Amino acid sequence: MGKRYRPPANVEQYRESLLAILHEVVQEPNLTPPRLIQILKQHPKDGRGLFNKNDLIHAYRSLAGAHGLPPYDAQVLARLRMKPIRTMSGVTPVTVLTKPYPCPGECIFCPNDVRMPKSYLANEPGAQRAEQNHFDPYLQVMSRLGTLYETGHPLDKVELIILGGTWSFYPETYQVWFVKRLFDALHDFGVGVDRTEKVRSLLRVASQLHPDQVTPLTLHGAALEQTYNQAVQQIYRAEMQRSRELALAVARGERPRTDVDEYATWEELAAAHRENETAPCRCVGLVVETRPDHIDADEVIRMRRLGATKVQIGVQSLDDAVLAKNRRGHTVAMTRRAIRLLRLAGFKIHAHWMPNLYGSSPEADVADYRRLFADPDIRPDELKIYPCSLIESAELMGVYQRGEWAPYSEEVLLGVLLACFLSTPEYCRLTRVVRDIPSTDIVAGDMKPNFRQTVEAALKQRGLRSLDIRGREIRGRAVSPDDLSLDELRYATGVGDEVFLQVITADRRIAAFLRLSLPQADSIVPELAGAAVIREVHVYGQAVAIGEAEDGKAQHSGLGTRLIERAAEIASAHGYARLAVIAAVGTREYYRKRGFSDGALYQVRLLS
Repeated sequence: MGKRYRPPANVEQYRESLLAILHEVVQEPNLTPPRLIQILKQHPKDGRGLFNKNDLIHAYRSLAGAHGLPPYDAQVLARLRMKPIRTMSGVTPVTVLTKPYPCPGECIFCPNDVRMPKSYLANEPGAQRAEQNHFDPYLQVMSRLGTLYETGHPLDKVELIILGGTWSFYPETYQVWFVKRLFDALHDFGVGVDRTEKVRSLLRVASQLHPDQVTPLTLHGAALEQTYNQAVQQIYRAEMQRSRELALAVARGERPRTDVDEYATWEELAAAHRENETAPCRCVGLVVETRPDHIDADEVIRMRRLGATKVQIGVQSLDDAVLAKNRRGHTVAMTRRAIRLLRLAGFKIHAHWMPNLYGSSPEADVADYRRLFADPDIRPDELKIYPCSLIESAELMGVYQRGEWAPYSEEVLLGVLLACFLSTPEYCRLTRVVRDIPSTDIVAGDMKPNFRQTVEAALKQRGLRSLDIRGREIRGRAVSPDDLSLDELRYATGVGDEVFLQVITADRRIAAFLRLSLPQADSIVPELAGAAVIREVHVYGQAVAIGEAEDGKAQHSGLGTRLIERAAEIASAHGYARLAVIAAVGTREYYRKRGFSDGALYQVRLLS
């Protein structure tokens, strides 16, 4: 179940040693990992072991400003931060999973692990956290925030990422409750309130969604005796019935509500949104995951009411024959329509694409990838590349055993991904390459979770590099205004024109960007009629707390405002009288200070 959490060292017990270490850390602004190890060896724990970063972070928070240490300094904490890459993109991501639930898809490559929502495996790190927390949204967020806090990460700007199955297929009552409880956790953690034990005690009595209480069926893909949906409904029938009955009873006012009853009203969610606008832990992005065949205008508006700003959508392939062979359940035309609707509503488009599907080939995959960016109706903002893995519970096992499909060799896969990386435009971010599936779950094929590094190393060997956003982020590099210039990239989409504004260095490293949509199609949301739309503003570099600025850091240095003002100029020059923004709940205050007024689902600024 992953690494066991170890509480930090007792500060009073080890105060003398910890102070000695911290004094040296404070005095070395350019502290390197090897130098920190040197310092730790000079002040061993109990005369033999080493203090870890968790110990140092806890001690620094406790001792800063006392015993000769200067007042608390975020830059000192940054030197001690564990896995700084997690917040190097400017926000702190927190991923949660929905509960196991029937899925409308019948994809033959999808795992059938009935302990998990469809397509996820119990051995994946995020899935383990979800299972240990009963798939409860409040517990998952509180647990993750606690870990991030202990390892030194800022928590005032959180991106909530909801994964698991098809979000749009879950009941609306569950969706509203789930999102509201995510916000409840942000608010509680921000003010130091912890209701986790109360929630756990309720779940121990009421919920079946715990590894100790589930008796999973083992599904073998080569000889499925029942589908995932049939198995899930068999195992969780009582859980599903209980959830429905309790939600109905609460809605009718027949019983008091508890925190684990899967029911909340839209009004309660709106109140949670308003509270989050000025909360210590703010939601600066809310992401949901769904399928193209479950997107229509009503669903798009519902997701926006929930506070969503980005949608992960499973494109998988732009070849109808390949989609049909893999029983994907939708066509390319459905994908185009779904992305058009999402883009019209201002959402960020985060597509999933899969090479090595049954019925494809390396050459076909490279051509298919290029269509993602050649087709104006697609052109995603972000992309996850998930090469098809062979999982024992997936129906693909039977195809593999009949000799009709095989995973690519590492050499072939590398060739495909090299071509993909080099075909990715600057406006797209390759978020992930290869799913984080443990090797023990993969039946055949060598799917290294760090395959991205393999691709990047191969590019470097050839004197090349990826131009995608992630490959160009400034991350921890120091920057000054003199190092940066504004660059504009324009391209057509299925709903109009798009302007990708980016603040870059001379070598095209990216410090900030803005996505501006200049729609020419009729809006599906009345309040966006006649408006240009800011779909995203993002400033890169290590996350910095709201209201703080650090020398050499891109965050809070005015780059966002500079981009917004340029977007307003462009929109006005193109004849738009209004500029709208799909603001996350926790960024509303930011946009109000820049001239935007609140609407029902968006914020809007009048243009001269």
